[in-house]
Amino acid sequence: MQTINKLKILNDPIYGFITIPNSMIFDLIEHKYFQRLRRISQMGLSYLVYPGAHHTRFHHAIGCMHLMQKAVNVLRFKGVAISEEEQNALYIAILLHDIGHGPFSHAMEHSIVNGVSHEHISMFFMQKLNKEFNGDLTLAIEIFRGKYKRQFMCQLISSQIDMDRADYLKRDSFYTGVAEGNINSERLITMLNVKDDQLVVENKGIYSVEKFLTARRLMYWQVYLHKTGVAAEQLLIRVLKRAKELTRQGVTLTASMPLMYFLKNDITLEHFNTEALELFSELDDYDIVAAMKAWQYEDDFVLKNLCGMIINRDLLKCKLKKKPIKKELLTKHREALIAKYNISKTEADYFVFSGEVSNQAFTEKKQRIKILHKNGKIEDIVKASDQLNIKALSKSVTKYFICYPKEKV
Repeated sequence: MQTINKLKILNDPIYGFITIPNSMIFDLIEHKYFQRLRRISQMGLSYLVYPGAHHTRFHHAIGCMHLMQKAVNVLRFKGVAISEEEQNALYIAILLHDIGHGPFSHAMEHSIVNGVSHEHISMFFMQKLNKEFNGDLTLAIEIFRGKYKRQFMCQLISSQIDMDRADYLKRDSFYTGVAEGNINSERLITMLNVKDDQLVVENKGIYSVEKFLTARRLMYWQVYLHKTGVAAEQLLIRVLKRAKELTRQGVTLTASMPLMYFLKNDITLEHFNTEALELFSELDDYDIVAAMKAWQYEDDFVLKNLCGMIINRDLLKCKLKKKPIKKELLTKHREALIAKYNISKTEADYFVFSGEVSNQAFTEKKQRIKILHKNGKIEDIVKASDQLNIKALSKSVTKYFICYPKEKV
């Protein structure tokens, strides 16, 4: 039998050549659960705003693993002891950190599953893979959950400056063409160190941290919370909510088997069993798009119009305001819609609604970013930085949105 060469090299548009470090990582990447990430958009429906944003969760996960390899090499070079087993666990944990994302990323968490986050589902997938790989993922799971005794390793997976953020800011900025998000992740990683079991940034890297935090804030307002993107995601949430409602009322909708399972059943955290996980592993963006293409011809006023809006990019008008939306404004738009189409208030609520979005570049409370000075003293980034806006970046900014139809529905 011919043995497969498992030390493959992938070509990435951002980092160039990425090497798969060992045969176990190769086997995880080859697994159908991981290959599914090729069919999950990294930025949901943002391509309706930025036409280039068609990259996938697969791209991102591989990029994170590449940055983790760099981080491990940098820390070892600086005398931080990382064993072969720990190194492998770090690669696995970062590679699989997003494996639980559903179609179009975040929209699913608010519609077809009930209170089950992608982190929960990532955990379920990792536990299932751990059985298949004879317990080889045990340490990776411990690090992923933040329970490992060496805290800095958990911080490399999830913290203010983790490999996840270091990749997605640079990647999303590249694919959207929004230059403001283009951080120098390589320099940032080169400045990492460990002190008292905490991840720190050497003071030479302080400007890279400032750039990173500023880039994150700009990317949120300009890309992730762009008003058109917000409107599109809200429409998708409502498409799935309406489809679920109609299915419960006995209406037969065209949908793939995995999607139909989640429309028919109310899947909460306690109901997320092996069957739900297997069916979830077969769900991707294509199920949702194919369903919407069919549903735009349904009889139901709400479902067909919502689907048509997304498929043909004829979205609701969305306005972002600094103050909460007045009820009278919602009532005005809702009543105009009811009068025009002779629909019920419940139906009109699918097209006229408000909400809020907030943006915080980093939190001061959760695992502060620590700067390591040459004399060994550790200082919080807010104090160490001479940039006045760093303090301001830790403040959460909330904006309020209203969505309503343009002249026609």
